[in-house]
Amino acid sequence: MLEANAQVESWKNTISGVREQIGKVIVGQEEIVEQLLWCVFAGGHALLEGIPGLGKTMLVRTIADTLDLSFSRIQFTPDLMPSDITGTNVIRFGPQGSTDTVFQPGPVFSSIVLADEINRATPKTQSAMLEAMQEQTVTVGGETHRLPQPFFVLATQNPLENEGTYPLPEAQLDRFLLKIHVSYPSPDELKEIVRRTTSSSQPTADKLASASELLEIRQAAKEVLLADDVLDYGVRLLMMTHPEEVSAPDSVRKYLRFGSGPRGIQSIVSVAKVRAISKGRMHVSTGDIAAVAVPALRHRLFLNFEGQALGISTDSLIEDILSALEGGRR
Repeated sequence: MLEANAQVESWKNTISGVREQIGKVIVGQEEIVEQLLWCVFAGGHALLEGIPGLGKTMLVRTIADTLDLSFSRIQFTPDLMPSDITGTNVIRFGPQGSTDTVFQPGPVFSSIVLADEINRATPKTQSAMLEAMQEQTVTVGGETHRLPQPFFVLATQNPLENEGTYPLPEAQLDRFLLKIHVSYPSPDELKEIVRRTTSSSQPTADKLASASELLEIRQAAKEVLLADDVLDYGVRLLMMTHPEEVSAPDSVRKYLRFGSGPRGIQSIVSVAKVRAISKGRMHVSTGDIAAVAVPALRHRLFLNFEGQALGISTDSLIEDILSALEGGRR
């Protein structure tokens, strides 16, 4: 028992240490950093939404540096082709004039892939990410190539500009474990950002963990205990996102067109298990479920016309559900 407790404490310290190293480079944004780390250690993909200039790219790059993982950035544009992401077969000439084809990997063959402004690419190009995100493989010329492990897609999109963009299809949205809103910094944080970015010395993050340690924690998260009553709480939470559910709050029945599918509760539980480890526990509580519900569900709920016209946010509807659930904030 003592050995098991020591191991959990070690995992907790690793996650905490990674968070501290990121804090050396990224000013503020503690909640965003925490949610991103939940996602990374759970083995999922994240969608970051925020206006330009909030440090999303630097945040993702710093996570890669701290975890000593390979990193690549793909700038999505309307003329980006699927082969620009996945790679392609190229002709190779031999010494005797012979030729053959060899696969040239694309930028998706990295452990952490930053898909910058993913909603600017055409649906055809966006779909090239689907197999990689879901199957962890890429198929080119009839041959399947496995992606490096661990593998994460951290995508960004700008919520302000709609012209020249292609909204992500529901199938692709559902493949993101979390949707994270990157908020504007406070005045004090803004001052610190200016000091750091306009001085001669730039802070850097130390490498604190390795791919093997990350995979170890990911595997350990699968062993975290999930009691039946906690799972029941999560299932009730999910069911109450459906407007036809009798127990759903009035706001859900009034403003939602569709609720979350089964992948919603799978995501909640996966992330809640990582959160439990980060708190030094090997069991999930209802508090873990409630803490991860908003980023895990906000992109899986779809407003009806009235909800869109009134500017209702799915975040507020999830909060209504949590308030309606007994013990929602335990």
